[in-house]
Amino acid sequence: MRKYVIMGIQGSGKGTQAKLLCEVYDLVHLSVGDIFRWNVQYHTKVGAQVRRTMAAGELVDDGLVERLVQERLAMHDWNYGFIVDGFPRNARQAEFFLESYDIDAVIQLDMPDEEVMRRVMARRLCSGCGLDYNLIAHRPKLDDTCDVCGARLVSREDDNPEALAARLRDYHDKTRPILELFEQKEFVISADATQSVEAVHADLRAELDLTTAPQPNSESPQTPSLSVVRDTDRGPEL
Repeated sequence: MRKYVIMGIQGSGKGTQAKLLCEVYDLVHLSVGDIFRWNVQYHTKVGAQVRRTMAAGELVDDGLVERLVQERLAMHDWNYGFIVDGFPRNARQAEFFLESYDIDAVIQLDMPDEEVMRRVMARRLCSGCGLDYNLIAHRPKLDDTCDVCGARLVSREDDNPEALAARLRDYHDKTRPILELFEQKEFVISADATQSVEAVHADLRAELDLTTAPQPNSESPQTPSLSVVRDTDRGPEL
């Protein structure tokens, strides 16, 4: 069983790299961002709170994030392991996580703020089916139109310069210092996230000593990263 935490500034490709590793090694992607987006899409109480917070360019309350992650991990549907994306968010949560789970490695994706700004401002979301696009790396065939459902592409509500600048400040002030704790107690590996997706993936597999993929097991299919949750405040990929 493999248990990883993936960290990196917004736009560094955490979700992409986590999903690639999950597909190859039959892991579960526990994404705080996906949990939030599910709640926003289905208009839950948590979703309303998240939407207000994200529109202001702020990070969602640490207590809420911690509760959602604990609930998701308590489902115990990660037979071969998991990758947590978007948690922990402070030193106390990191301490709790280290005490509760035997983490194999912490993956850190490095990217300068200038490149983050360029990538994030190019992101688009289909207003119909929710498919993600990026005008740098994944452009639609027709401008502002989803290739799958034909709906209009829009910017995410929190993808604006002011909100992004606030998130970058929060990341450096609050999230980044967690790495110091992990570096003292855990195996932290780093990768240059300005490389291509394929190059970053190859670097991570080499650093994690995951050079060969396991044989697929037809009796244990991959668990989706986003589990359906009731409107009891939350949810199940942040």
